[in-house]
Amino acid sequence: MDIIEAIITRRSMRRFSEKPVAETLVQSLLEAVRMSPSWANMQCWRFIVVRDPATKEKFSELSYVESFFAPKGYKANPSKKGLAEAPVVIVACADPSQSGVLWNQHYYMTDIGIAAQSLMLAAHGLGLGTVFVGVFDEEKLRPLLNIPAHIRIVGLFPVGYPRDEKKEGPPRKSLDEIVFHEKWG
Repeated sequence: MDIIEAIITRRSMRRFSEKPVAETLVQSLLEAVRMSPSWANMQCWRFIVVRDPATKEKFSELSYVESFFAPKGYKANPSKKGLAEAPVVIVACADPSQSGVLWNQHYYMTDIGIAAQSLMLAAHGLGLGTVFVGVFDEEKLRPLLNIPAHIRIVGLFPVGYPRDEKKEGPPRKSLDEIVFHEKWG
């Protein structure tokens, strides 16, 4: 599959089969992430690969998306269960001191965002699914994984073989709604 097809057909996967993910595939994902661009090539990211069921279950308890931004009647966050049932969870961390800050823009977030896209596209290309989980209790997660205080936990990525294949993606705005030429508006 070419890169444009991968971008267009990638879907956020929140439910996974019990099929284990081979270590060689995890290493391929991490290699793709390692090659991502970053601020001044500082590579501020650090990743923790978690397979332990008890730790992944704790991730589910510390992810609380449904309590934020949820419209009335919103059902529980399906990513929570996916964190526990995924064969692998990759925890994306960043050392802000190893990235830039310019005009109050903290580039470690951009660095991790680029690395996250690399991870998600690589997973899709390998027949795996994942989703970015970004709402969790960082201060309770930190000691669970022995993460130093100066390191930020930016996202959790459950990785596995999708339980259900999603063919259609969510609706997207048209280019006319999101693209301007020469100036705003």
